[in-house]
Amino acid sequence: MATAYRGAVRTSWLGRTASVAALAVALVGLTGVPSYAEDVPVGAGATTLALSGQGYGHGRGMSQYGAKGAAAQGLGWAQIVGFYYPGTQLGEARGPIRVQLTAATKRSLTVDARAGLRLRRLDGGRTYELDRLRPAATRWKLVPHGARTRVRFATAGGWRTLRAVRGAAEVSAGGEPVTLRLPGGGSAAYRGALRTVGGTTLNVLPLESYLRGVVPSEVPPQWPAAAVQAQAVAARTYAAWERAAASGAVADTCDTTSCQVYRGVAVEHPASDAAVRATRRQVVTYQGEPAFTQFSSSNGGWSAVGSAAYLVAQADPYEATSANPNAAWSASLTRTAVEQAWPQLGRLTRVSLVRDAGGRRATSVTLTGTSGAVTVSGDDFRFRFGLRSTWFSLAVR
Repeated sequence: MATAYRGAVRTSWLGRTASVAALAVALVGLTGVPSYAEDVPVGAGATTLALSGQGYGHGRGMSQYGAKGAAAQGLGWAQIVGFYYPGTQLGEARGPIRVQLTAATKRSLTVDARAGLRLRRLDGGRTYELDRLRPAATRWKLVPHGARTRVRFATAGGWRTLRAVRGAAEVSAGGEPVTLRLPGGGSAAYRGALRTVGGTTLNVLPLESYLRGVVPSEVPPQWPAAAVQAQAVAARTYAAWERAAASGAVADTCDTTSCQVYRGVAVEHPASDAAVRATRRQVVTYQGEPAFTQFSSSNGGWSAVGSAAYLVAQADPYEATSANPNAAWSASLTRTAVEQAWPQLGRLTRVSLVRDAGGRRATSVTLTGTSGAVTVSGDDFRFRFGLRSTWFSLAVR
């Protein structure tokens, strides 16, 4: 998912510079959907692959910069999500969500002592008011140990064990932030409860509280209110979709771009809090269920088709008015870097791209060399070299 705020309005990859020896042909696969091939020879004296592209991210669903542009033109949040997820309806979602905190890599969980800190057994057993049991404690630690959890506390005299409780446990402070100590000496504050289950540290909190740490992590809170509200609805829906898909899993979602970015209390902002409140419980639905509301920073002026009926490829008229800093981007790859990434190629002699049905984004990249060939997806190629999107043209220098 998107982590920054990144566009362009260019709807065709045709008309590249003459330096690209390209062959554009329609390829009809088993699905009957045309795609496009582009073949770029790499001469013996070439040293650089020069790329120029547009967009940032996968381009499916809502463009964050497009939402900004739409809001600047006077569209409300419901109109924005309706444009980016056509054929969907609005519904409601509530309840808790379990977020895996990926930076908490230890099996144990350590938090700062604070007023109102409580320990609760997950099996419904007794709740302990930790700040009253040991008022001199400065930190508390939950250490999984077999079928039990050891509860430890630190004072000026060092660490001691309070007791061991049956099963897994969690700590919370009545909705107030609890500060989690991270490996390496850092810390982060989270609302709701913190628990450790099977070596995984989870933040369990109401969906609306969770969004307070997501929305400002995904878009600047100072953007037009309707754009931030549209982000709140898309993020709430994505979380509800992930929660529904996580049946039987320890966590519903994570806190990185593999899910959607969540940074807890540290990033909360009055403007994004207001956007969450203004759209309270509102989600995008399809056939009565939460939709797969993918979003990315910028679609480059044309969205990419996705895996659901409402994730369509269409022109985006709103990015042009969004002051998108990624309207156009460029990057250079050395021939040596490509050859080092795939040593089995030998000397690189050709790059072949297959693009999507619109002829924009690279869906696969075949690299041919003197010793062999490698085919990777467009996304794999993008991530390997840190490219902003898979919508790019290629020239050899």
